[in-house]
Amino acid sequence: MNITAIIVAMSVPSAFTGFCFWMLERRIADKQREQDRKDEARRQNEIIVIEGVNAAIALGEATARAVERIPDAHCNGDMHRALEYAEKIKHKHKDFMTEQGVESIY
Repeated sequence: MNITAIIVAMSVPSAFTGFCFWMLERRIADKQREQDRKDEARRQNEIIVIEGVNAAIALGEATARAVERIPDAHCNGDMHRALEYAEKIKHKHKDFMTEQGVESIY
């Protein structure tokens, strides 16, 4: 066996192994990009859900306050308790989001 045959015999398996690893790395990178895209979509969804909840609370508060001003409405204690609860939850959520923001900075 001459030296050229030995070099060719050694390089073929190495080239095949290198090609397999390259394909594997490419597949992993593609899956990572897809996962990153899904994570970004989830993050955007969470933001939209939080904004929707805040909008619903604001609408409920505005409606309850408007009904309170109607002289013939005769609001019972349920609406006042609901308003207090909505304000409590709104502040609790705001405090939680502030805490999460501070923790992400540090």
